[in-house]
Amino acid sequence: MNKIIVQKFGGTSVADTDKIKNVADIVVREKENGNDVVVVVSAMGHTTDHLVKMAKSLTPNPSGREMDMLLSTGEGISIALLAMAIQAKGYDAISFNAMQIGIITENIHSKARILDIKTNKLKENLDRGKIIVVAGFQGVTEDGDITTLGRGGSDTSAVALAAALGAERCDIYTDVEGVYTTDPRIVKNASKLEQVSYEEMLELAHAGANVLHPRSVETAKQFSVPLRVRSSFNIENMGTLIVGVDKMEMYKPVAGVAADLSQVRVVVCDVPDRPGVAATLFGALAKENISVDMIIQSYANKVSNTNDIAFTIDISDLEKAKIVLECMNDTIGASDVKVDDNIAKISIVGAGMIDRPGIASTMFEALAKLNINIKMISTSEIKVSCLVDKKDVQKAIKSLHTVFDLESNVIADVKGDLPDV
Repeated sequence: MNKIIVQKFGGTSVADTDKIKNVADIVVREKENGNDVVVVVSAMGHTTDHLVKMAKSLTPNPSGREMDMLLSTGEGISIALLAMAIQAKGYDAISFNAMQIGIITENIHSKARILDIKTNKLKENLDRGKIIVVAGFQGVTEDGDITTLGRGGSDTSAVALAAALGAERCDIYTDVEGVYTTDPRIVKNASKLEQVSYEEMLELAHAGANVLHPRSVETAKQFSVPLRVRSSFNIENMGTLIVGVDKMEMYKPVAGVAADLSQVRVVVCDVPDRPGVAATLFGALAKENISVDMIIQSYANKVSNTNDIAFTIDISDLEKAKIVLECMNDTIGASDVKVDDNIAKISIVGAGMIDRPGIASTMFEALAKLNINIKMISTSEIKVSCLVDKKDVQKAIKSLHTVFDLESNVIADVKGDLPDV
């Protein structure tokens, strides 16, 4: 039985017909290596952005169901064109959307999670020697409604298919050659890492590294699917392999630095200090499928018996969150809601941080020497994150890169546009 390789190609890799032909060459090359191939593709170039713009020109608040119906059409174009390009090279290829396969998701629009993948049709066609091209980013509910998986959804589709099929590996092809030691916008002489662990990549992805979506890394870790990040435009470069931490050798406590400029801080002021208030607040946000990252509750004011609750969310969820919080003010008795969008989350990540004291204090001291004020802090076993002003992002990354001696072993990436300095 042949090994199965799942390949994923993003929008830049299939942006036009010439690039689609290039992708077809890569797919055929893997097939000629004796492997069965399942290809997952995103919509061409900026197709999704264009579709969103058209929808917003008609109504400022389009329904989630109709947006998913609209956005899922982009991948349909990509899979058909790629299948044609592969066929033109003399190979048998067939394209499927999520409904045709049975990629079953939650009944949640725009951010659905995959619940199950029906593999019968996939296996039947692989057994017939066909190359399968699958639409990423989309799924279908048990009731037959089209859903989309949200940002990075095609990565998640590819890894989930690899897990369901017991694939040998999932290759994520993109416009970069792997996971780099630092963002080249900040450090010019960035170099590529040969390996990184699931755990580190997951924390980096959550912290703002824009190479892979956290959900795809979570799925890969859960099902032990080896991931390889590679370039569509330099296939001789083997990219970066992402594997379990047990296969990694830890030479330094900190492996990388990441910055996330796509978050906003929300402060709910003068919340009554009584049991159940926080549960009510965050429960209301959860019902609207709004993910909360960092959370801080201030020390209770003994005179008014109130406190402030501050948290961060993705800027794309801000308008929904405002509506929820306006409705919640009377329910929980808050006096005001303040929003700070001039913030960035700076994180250091490393599996070697476990049981190593002094890492956080070293980070805080480095920021203090640069007069960078810390607004919020959160930690995990292998990550320390600080909220700072956006203007301080570049000097913070450069300082932490030096302090933790990461010249030859740093992973740093930035999600969002860098501020002018």
